[in-house]
Amino acid sequence: MRAEKEIFGYADEFGPEKVLYFYGPELDLRGILVVDNTAIGPAIGGIRMVPDLTTEEVFRLARAMTLKNSMAGLPHGGAKGGIIGDPKAPNKHELIRAYAEFLRPHQDYIPGPDMGLDERCMAIIRDKTGRACGLPQVLGGIPIDEIGSTGYGVAEAAEVAAGYINLEMGTATAAIEGFGAVGKAAFRFLASKGVKVVAICDSKGAIYDPKGLNYEGVVVIEPETGRPARPWNREYKGGQALTVTELFKLDVDILVPGARPDVITMENVRDINARMIVPGANIAVTAEAEKYLTDKGVLVVPDFVANAGGVIAVAAELKGRTAEESFQIIKERIRQNVKAVLDLAYREKICPSEAAERLAKERVREAMRARRRT
Repeated sequence: MRAEKEIFGYADEFGPEKVLYFYGPELDLRGILVVDNTAIGPAIGGIRMVPDLTTEEVFRLARAMTLKNSMAGLPHGGAKGGIIGDPKAPNKHELIRAYAEFLRPHQDYIPGPDMGLDERCMAIIRDKTGRACGLPQVLGGIPIDEIGSTGYGVAEAAEVAAGYINLEMGTATAAIEGFGAVGKAAFRFLASKGVKVVAICDSKGAIYDPKGLNYEGVVVIEPETGRPARPWNREYKGGQALTVTELFKLDVDILVPGARPDVITMENVRDINARMIVPGANIAVTAEAEKYLTDKGVLVVPDFVANAGGVIAVAAELKGRTAEESFQIIKERIRQNVKAVLDLAYREKICPSEAAERLAKERVREAMRARRRT
């Protein structure tokens, strides 16, 4: 009953269309799938694997994907998959295969990678279901984590938004919460625009240097692959250790929340000193916290606008586009959408997320009317 209350409390004219629970007793597999809306097309959304996943979180992420795909102009609806478990479990790939078997009949959902899953996992899922995105390059995929599609979009969004608060990127400072694929890419692409990244963190702690962190110094490279590993270099020389809580209090120009949902809430919003927040994660800022920050003069770029680079890339992958082509599409779509949203928000004196939702939902409504769903 608790799960039903979670979903029905959020249900509206858009969805969800489908909420499914999967259980495999042999492996103790506990999975969730929420298909929110498919009016525009088959739903795309990542599969997240974390120990404390809830139905509410999966639904809210599925709705974010509906809005994100609509706002990005993609021919896809929104959905989200979830596995309740440890992504470091020794039987992880067995769990992925079992979850994929459950997904097989649900042709309205195209799975992609999210927290805890990578391109190898997507290859397993495609092998079992015949559909997936975010595949390894050898299977025709665009390696979105390796090339940093989401972080690239975050940097492009930040550059456009900076013009609305008279912020020069070449003199700006930034702090990044979460240092997985999105955080690393956001660091790299923000730095390429002249931004000085002064703090990063993961779940174990943070590091801060007001003079700016060195990307090559903080990133651990795997010798076997030459790619960035997930942990950051805790032997990094320079800077000082902080807690994750302290990172959010730093006096920086740009704050990039890039990991879990609801990291900026009414409990810590008064500690925020950034001039602008550009989320690399979905639903990182609660609605109440965004309203408080907007009233305070802090610009919060809507998450599903700022971090759409990853899904734009996988949609390009499904059409057979190259990584280089996907970057051009990401740049054009995100810059155009940030401008459209902020122009509307400033003109009507509303929160940017309200402006973004208005634009995204109207496209979904048009599709629903065309298919006689309303």
